[in-house]
Amino acid sequence: MSSLLEYALRMSLLSARLFGEVARPTDSKSMKVVKLFSELPLAKKKETYGWYPDHHAYSGLYEHQDIMDEQKQLKKLHEKGKPKKGEGKRGAKKK
Repeated sequence: MSSLLEYALRMSLLSARLFGEVARPTDSKSMKVVKLFSELPLAKKKETYGWYPDHHAYSGLYEHQDIMDEQKQLKKLHEKGKPKKGEGKRGAKKK
């Protein structure tokens, strides 16, 4: 008779584990913790991550290209750079 009782107890514990229920009897304070852990994490809730707009997605860091672009921009601001065709030193001599 006792083996039947043990078997039923083991099966009830196993079914509780399988279906995500509390396996052993717990008090109300422990049930509050169980309820907190059964919910989605705060970071995965849509209210949390949908609060701010998305950041720009970067596919890679191109530091060298960024530096070159910045140098071109600075040269353009200081009006330095390649002269247009016909406006160089030799072009000025012909005129």
